[in-house]
Amino acid sequence: MPEGFAEGISNGMMGWVVPLDIYPAGYHCTPGKPLPFLGMASQKNSVNLYHMGIYAKPELHDWFVAEFPKHSKKKLDMGKSCIRFTKPEDIPYELIGELAKKMTSEEWVNLYESQYKSKLKK
Repeated sequence: MPEGFAEGISNGMMGWVVPLDIYPAGYHCTPGKPLPFLGMASQKNSVNLYHMGIYAKPELHDWFVAEFPKHSKKKLDMGKSCIRFTKPEDIPYELIGELAKKMTSEEWVNLYESQYKSKLKK
Protein backbone atom coordinates (compact mmCIF):
# COMPACT_ATOMS: atom_id res chain seq x y z
CA MET A 1 0.00 0.00 0.00
CA PRO A 2 1.18 3.53 -0.68
CA GLU A 3 2.26 5.69 2.25
CA GLY A 4 -0.57 7.32 4.17
CA PHE A 5 -2.79 4.27 4.56
CA ALA A 6 -2.98 2.25 7.75
CA GLU A 7 -4.20 -1.27 8.42
CA GLY A 8 -7.38 -1.37 10.41
CA ILE A 9 -10.88 -2.66 10.83
CA SER A 10 -13.59 -0.75 9.01
CA ASN A 11 -17.23 -1.76 8.69
CA GLY A 12 -16.34 -5.11 10.26
CA MET A 13 -13.69 -5.88 7.63
CA MET A 14 -9.95 -5.88 7.74
CA GLY A 15 -8.45 -3.42 5.34
CA TRP A 16 -6.73 -0.11 4.89
CA VAL A 17 -7.94 3.32 5.89
CA VAL A 18 -6.75 6.90 5.86
CA PRO A 19 -6.07 7.41 9.58
CA LEU A 20 -7.49 10.32 11.52
CA ASP A 21 -4.06 11.88 12.04
CA ILE A 22 -3.86 12.35 8.24
CA TYR A 23 -7.56 13.07 7.62
CA PRO A 24 -9.12 14.27 10.90
CA ALA A 25 -12.59 14.75 9.36
CA GLY A 26 -12.89 10.97 9.04
CA TYR A 27 -15.69 9.06 7.38
CA HIS A 28 -18.98 10.97 7.06
CA CYS A 29 -21.11 7.87 7.74
CA THR A 30 -19.38 7.20 11.06
CA PRO A 31 -17.84 10.44 12.33
CA GLY A 32 -14.72 9.90 14.37
CA LYS A 33 -13.75 6.81 12.37
CA PRO A 34 -10.94 6.71 9.77
CA LEU A 35 -11.80 7.06 6.09
CA PRO A 36 -12.10 3.55 4.55
CA PHE A 37 -10.28 2.81 1.32
CA LEU A 38 -9.80 -0.92 0.75
CA GLY A 39 -11.36 -3.81 2.64
CA MET A 40 -11.49 -7.58 2.46
CA ALA A 41 -14.22 -9.85 3.75
CA SER A 42 -14.97 -13.53 3.65
CA GLN A 43 -18.66 -13.85 2.94
CA LYS A 44 -20.83 -16.96 2.78
CA ASN A 45 -20.20 -17.67 -0.92
CA SER A 46 -17.23 -15.49 -1.81
CA VAL A 47 -14.17 -13.58 -0.78
CA ASN A 48 -14.82 -9.91 -1.46
CA LEU A 49 -12.46 -7.03 -2.05
CA TYR A 50 -13.90 -3.54 -1.63
CA HIS A 51 -11.88 -0.76 -3.28
CA MET A 52 -13.42 2.67 -2.95
CA GLY A 53 -11.12 4.14 -5.60
CA ILE A 54 -12.63 1.91 -8.29
CA TYR A 55 -16.03 3.39 -7.49
CA ALA A 56 -14.82 6.99 -7.33
CA LYS A 57 -12.44 7.09 -10.29
CA PRO A 58 -13.82 5.74 -13.60
CA GLU A 59 -10.35 5.55 -15.17
CA LEU A 60 -9.21 3.21 -12.40
CA HIS A 61 -12.33 1.08 -12.85
CA ASP A 62 -11.75 0.86 -16.60
CA TRP A 63 -8.08 -0.04 -16.10
CA PHE A 64 -9.00 -2.86 -13.72
CA VAL A 65 -11.73 -4.26 -16.00
CA ALA A 66 -9.29 -4.26 -18.96
CA GLU A 67 -6.48 -5.87 -16.94
CA PHE A 68 -8.52 -8.57 -15.22
CA PRO A 69 -8.69 -11.00 -18.19
CA LYS A 70 -4.89 -10.87 -18.44
CA HIS A 71 -4.65 -12.24 -14.88
CA SER A 72 -7.61 -14.60 -14.61
CA LYS A 73 -9.52 -17.10 -16.70
CA LYS A 74 -12.62 -16.50 -14.58
CA LYS A 75 -15.38 -14.06 -15.46
CA LEU A 76 -15.10 -10.80 -13.53
CA ASP A 77 -17.79 -10.61 -10.82
CA MET A 78 -17.86 -6.98 -9.81
CA GLY A 79 -20.21 -4.40 -8.32
CA LYS A 80 -19.62 -0.67 -7.88
CA SER A 81 -16.73 -1.08 -5.47
CA CYS A 82 -16.84 -4.80 -4.77
CA ILE A 83 -14.89 -7.52 -6.55
CA ARG A 84 -16.07 -11.03 -5.68
CA PHE A 85 -14.06 -14.24 -5.89
CA THR A 86 -15.80 -17.58 -5.32
CA LYS A 87 -12.54 -19.43 -4.62
CA PRO A 88 -9.43 -18.05 -2.92
CA GLU A 89 -7.24 -19.73 -5.55
CA ASP A 90 -8.94 -17.58 -8.21
CA ILE A 91 -7.78 -14.30 -6.66
CA PRO A 92 -5.27 -12.56 -8.98
CA TYR A 93 -2.95 -11.39 -6.20
CA GLU A 94 -0.50 -9.64 -8.52
CA LEU A 95 -3.30 -7.59 -10.09
CA ILE A 96 -4.75 -6.73 -6.67
CA GLY A 97 -1.28 -5.56 -5.64
CA GLU A 98 -1.07 -3.33 -8.71
CA LEU A 99 -4.54 -1.96 -7.98
CA ALA A 100 -3.60 -1.16 -4.38
CA LYS A 101 -0.63 0.93 -5.57
CA LYS A 102 -2.61 2.95 -8.13
CA MET A 103 -4.02 5.53 -5.69
CA THR A 104 -2.32 7.47 -2.93
CA SER A 105 -4.03 8.41 0.31
CA GLU A 106 -3.84 12.06 -0.73
CA GLU A 107 -5.56 11.32 -4.05
CA TRP A 108 -8.24 9.29 -2.26
CA VAL A 109 -8.94 12.10 0.23
CA ASN A 110 -9.17 14.62 -2.62
CA LEU A 111 -11.62 12.41 -4.55
CA TYR A 112 -13.64 11.77 -1.42
CA GLU A 113 -13.82 15.48 -0.63
CA SER A 114 -14.80 16.44 -4.17
CA GLN A 115 -17.33 13.68 -4.82
CA TYR A 116 -18.87 12.74 -1.50
CA LYS A 117 -18.47 15.56 0.97
CA SER A 118 -19.72 18.13 -1.57
CA LYS A 119 -22.96 16.13 -2.01
CA LEU A 120 -23.55 16.17 1.73
CA LYS A 121 -23.36 19.96 1.89
CA LYS A 122 -26.24 20.38 -0.61
